[in-house]
This record gives sequence, C-alpha cells and structure tokens, in this order.
Amino acid sequence: MYDRSRNDSQESRPPDYQFSRGSSSSRHDRADTNYPPESEGLSYTDRVGNNPTRSNTFRSNITQSSSNSKQSNGRPTLFPSESSSTLVGSSLQRKIEDVDPRGAAKFDTTERLEALRELMAKHDLEYYLIPSEDAHGSEYVAINDKRREWISGFTGSSGLAIVSRTNAYMVTDSRYWVQAKRELDRNWQVVQAGSVDGPKDWVEWLVERARDCRVGTDARMFSYEKITQLNTLLQQKSCKLFYPQQNLVDLIWESKPARSREPVFVQPLKLAGMEAGAKISKLRAWIKAQPASVPSYSKSSPKPSQIQEAILVSNLAAVAWLLNLRGDDIPFNPVFHSYLFVSSELAILFIEPEKITSEVEDYLTSINVTHRSYNDIWTFLRKKEWGPGKVIISPQTSYAISLMLTSIHYTVLPSVMEEWKAIKNDAEIAGMRAAYIRDGVAYVKWLAWLEYKMSQGYNITEYEAAWRLTEFRRQGKNYVGLAYENISATGKNAALPHYVPRKADEVMLSRNEPYLNDSGGQYRDGTCDTTRTVHFGRPTSDQCEAFTRVLQGHIAIDSAVFPEGTTGAQLDVLARKALWQDGLNYLHGTGHGFGSFLNVHEGPHGFSSSVPLEPGHVITNEPGFYKEGHWGMRIESALLVRRVRTKGEFNGDIWLGFERLTCVPIQTKMVKDAMLTKEERQWLKDHNKRCLEVLEPYLRDDKRALKWLQREAQRGIGVASTGPAGISIDWD
Repeated sequence: MYDRSRNDSQESRPPDYQFSRGSSSSRHDRADTNYPPESEGLSYTDRVGNNPTRSNTFRSNITQSSSNSKQSNGRPTLFPSESSSTLVGSSLQRKIEDVDPRGAAKFDTTERLEALRELMAKHDLEYYLIPSEDAHGSEYVAINDKRREWISGFTGSSGLAIVSRTNAYMVTDSRYWVQAKRELDRNWQVVQAGSVDGPKDWVEWLVERARDCRVGTDARMFSYEKITQLNTLLQQKSCKLFYPQQNLVDLIWESKPARSREPVFVQPLKLAGMEAGAKISKLRAWIKAQPASVPSYSKSSPKPSQIQEAILVSNLAAVAWLLNLRGDDIPFNPVFHSYLFVSSELAILFIEPEKITSEVEDYLTSINVTHRSYNDIWTFLRKKEWGPGKVIISPQTSYAISLMLTSIHYTVLPSVMEEWKAIKNDAEIAGMRAAYIRDGVAYVKWLAWLEYKMSQGYNITEYEAAWRLTEFRRQGKNYVGLAYENISATGKNAALPHYVPRKADEVMLSRNEPYLNDSGGQYRDGTCDTTRTVHFGRPTSDQCEAFTRVLQGHIAIDSAVFPEGTTGAQLDVLARKALWQDGLNYLHGTGHGFGSFLNVHEGPHGFSSSVPLEPGHVITNEPGFYKEGHWGMRIESALLVRRVRTKGEFNGDIWLGFERLTCVPIQTKMVKDAMLTKEERQWLKDHNKRCLEVLEPYLRDDKRALKWLQREAQRGIGVASTGPAGISIDWD
C-alpha cells in the first residue's frame, strides 16, 4: 500500500468483519533459509481446514443494489461459471451480500449539525473539532468511532471536521478534495490543505481564524503531542481549549453502534518468536533504567514521586505485540481495544471482560497479567493505585490520559515498544517469508486469470477484479482477511493513489491505460502489501517512459547498500532520481514499515523517517507516478533490512542492504529496454526468473497460472514491435 507517511491517514471501512479462527499451524522456524520447501508447511492450501468467515468487505445498514459487470455488444456469451461476475457458490454469495455504504447518495446533515450546535452553545464554544482517530490514535477505527464520518458523510481517511456556530468545514489533503466535494452536502465547505493558497493543515487554518474564543473537543481523541502544540498556538490568540465531559457527537448519535465484544486470541510462540513474559521483563528492565525526574540543580537522592515507576501503553498494536495476543475490533487490523499498565509489580490489561475466553484467562495467568474492565483505566489513574512514582507515556498517548494523571505524575518519552516491535525476530521473519510466498501464489493465479479473461474479450470491473483477488487469497493457508482495502484502479482512477472502487460504479478495466492493484492479505504469520501495474493492450510511449522511470527507482532502492546509521529519508532520493531526470515525481512517501500479523503501517522507520534502518526492519519500496486525469502507476515490494558482505568492508561489518520478500513478477510490456542500464536489465530478468523458481511448486494445480508465470519469466523487455500493416504478435 502506498506510503501515507506524508499524508498519514488511511481508509477503514468494514464495520463488523470478523477474523477467522482458522488454523494457526506453521512450521517456519528457520530464519537462515529464505524459502522453506513445501514440506515445512508452506503448502498454499491449508490442509487442516482454514475457513475464514469472509473477506474484509463493505457492510452497513445502508443497502445499495448493483448488477453484475456490464458487457458490450460482440462480447462472448456469459454463462454462470464464466461470466464477468466470475464468482459462483459461496464466493458469489459473499459478493452479493457485500454492501458499500459509500455507494449511497449523500445525506442531509442539517439536523445533526443543528443538534451539535445546541450543545456547543451550552458550553459557549465557538468551534468544535472532530478528528477521525479513536482514543488510541488508531489509523483505522471501529465503526462506533467513526464520529467524523457520521457527522459529515465524508468517508475519506484523512480529514478533520471543524464545526462553528454558523458553518462546517472539512479540512483534508489533495487526495480527497474531489471525494469530499462529492460526499459532503451543502452544509459543508472543503478546506484544501496543502493547496497553493490554502493552509498547511487544519491547525494552521484554525489558528488563523480563532480569536478570543473557546474551542471544544474530546481530549481522548487527540494525542498529548498534538494538543500541546495546539494549546500553545491558541493561547497566543487569547483562545482556550475546552473539553466537555462527554463527546458531543456521541450525545447526539442516537443509533451509535456498540463497542466490539469479539474475543481476543493468542498468537502462538512459534509465530511470535518471543514469549510475552520475556517481553514484559525486558520492558520492566527498561523502566528501571530510566533516570528519575530530578531537577538538574538538585544534589539530593530522588524522591519516590520522582522515580519512573511504570508505563501505560495505549497503542493497540503495541499492546497486542507485547502480550502476543490478537483481536478483531478494528477492520483489517487484528487488534483489540485495551490499555496495558506495567510496573515492577503490576501488569494489568484493561479490556472488556467479555473478550477474555477461558483459554486467554489461563494464558494471562501464566504470564502474571491480571485484567480489569476497559473503562476502569480512568478510576485506576485517578486513584494513583500504583503508588507515588511517575508513569511513562508516549507523545502519542491520549491527552485525556495526561489530564487524569496530572503533570507531576507522568513523564513523556518516545515509545520504546514501537522500536522493539519494528525489529522482527527470526520467527517473525520466517513467517513473513512464508506469507509473502502464499500471497504471491494468489497474486499470480489472479493475474493469470485476469489476463486470460481480458484477452477473451470479457469486461471486468475494478471492483470485480479486486474481489476475485481476495477470493484467491482466501484459499491460502493461514489467511485471515485483508490487510487493507483493495486499491483497484484503471485509467484516470489509477491517478488517485488512495482510490478504492465502489461496487455500484461498475468501472470497467481499460485495455488502453494501465491497471493498478495495491492489496495484501493478513495471514497468521505475516502482513502483506503488494502493488503491481499492468497493461492489457499496447501502452503508449509516455506510459512506457514513466513506468520505466518508476521501475528504475524501485530497482535503485532494492539494490541499495548502505552503512549502519543510514536513515530511510537519506535513501528516498534513490527512488526519485530517475523520475526527476524527466521532471516527474510523486507526492506520497516511498515506503513504510509493516507488522507481523499486525497493522500494515508501522513505524518508526520508513523512507520519510529520520530513524536509522536496522537489520530486522521490514519496509515497503513503492515509487510511482500519476498523470492526473489520465492514468497512474506504482510498483511496490516488501523488503527486509539485512547485513550484506561488501568487497571493501570499510570500517568492518557495518554494511546493510535489502532482501526482497515480495514474489510477484513485474510486467515487462511497459518497460523501455533502451532506457535501462545493463544492471537494471539483469535485475528485472533475475526477479521474474526468481518468481518462477520460488512459486512454481505451488502452482502445479493451476496450469493457466503456471504457464503465465513461465511466460513472464522468459518474456523479453518491451512491447512487441508492429509488423506489416501495423500487425503485432505478442507470443504467448
């Protein structure tokens, strides 16, 4: 998925997708072998009965009818098993039941805004802020936390609603200007953050307008870092932030869905690679090593109230990673709503008790973790039940937490668990290698199917293509769901990096423009994220030139060798150099970290980050180019940072490089051979050949996919030349 680190937000749509409790078996325990043989448990089909409940999909109370893909005159006759719908049986039923709430017409927000303004007047508020995040700062949120979407009707992932006494504003970046105008009704104005004449962000917009007034919001929904910044700026305008006791949107949201009660489950040690008890012990040692908060001028011993006594973890992925637990509260992310408090003596998980099964109860007891109700966190903090010492929180912790603790009882430090979680251990690396092979098998089967259907003259919609890929992924061992919404885009839609197809739109894949698919599966042993761009006809010269430049940037990152201490931001230019030569560029980040059966976006490293890359980091490599209103292209592969041997070994064993995890061929049709160097040409041939070598054992049951993969591995670079009378033959 394209890196949103420069526009750090993301769609989260399906409200009640449930992860399957399918097989969690895996035997990938060797990190020194890149691609374990099938005998070690890598078989594509889960023989022990993996049975996902369904794919991550749209589902809401809004119904929207949609017919199957349309077909033009002269196309082949479509039968149930060979139609452009392409799905039968349970696969077809899942598609029929899938409902896209974004397909519904925009609704009138007048009554909702009037009700909100009545509450604002009671609190004497000039503005009320409604973010997209939840109380844990999550990138994805559960349906009951979609307050901004409910009050406005805007479903984009990035945007903050600002409601004044007379107007309503949606501040969002360039990815969503068109979508916001389409979805918002007459009550709303779109503020184009980042435009030439517009504000940098919503903070700048608000500070420019606020004067001698009170600005209200829910302190739980903003981080300590963001509120601290905003407070400082507003005070200069004689303004004050005010936090009503209850969220004002919640008070008027009469049909607000209940919080999820889905049970949590244990991530097996063979997949996690490190016992939760050992992680907790490591965290306690880190807490103990933190210096006391003693004034620099003081020469006396620290008082008990100055000692760092504990840590409060509010980031959902960090809690899941530390305890080796996973959940099903948020679409695409196997996390659960909770807080974790750890001191030298205590380890308390604050979670809804209904989520704790007897198995998990026994597991928590075995690692000496107790649990209390989710909302008990506030009573616990207010009473200071841990004693006089300080509690460590991260800058991303909810501001409401700091208010409850009061400044003398907390210390703000960067999240050490984000750093630990980002460096994968041997078991996690082995699992990711296996998961990416499985995901690659699905992707290749799908590409072979898609190209065959298009060559036969069938019309396939963007939505249908994405759905079919998900069905191929469902067949894979350890598959749980999607890692994020399928980005499936043709023609001008591919020029929108965040584009997600609507079921009702029925946009057909073009044979004249590139088709881009950015998607990935969540597997019990790894989180996948892959993008490929293909062409079903004869690409134009400018399409080929742009694609070649994108490929050159992709190769430059993949082939990079660099010393320890090098940051992703320092390597970013490698991905852009070839594009810059032609005056081309892309506005999103080049790549992001990702989790081990956790979130598809994970920090703190990335190609926009100043955090040094370390062995064990995994990161995506995804340069692209987007010709607005026409077409777009992106190539994305997942990489593992590892040590490499160099000829000179200057300063010793300090050199790092990448191992490519993604195993999906790159189409050569849009590549201009003359633009490539000898090394780039060999890299492309080697990559596609390697895909054949690795995936061939898992494709013996699909002759079409195997034949397609063999052809891609042997195919020359560039589009076939035209012969007499303009006829060209692209040999199959």
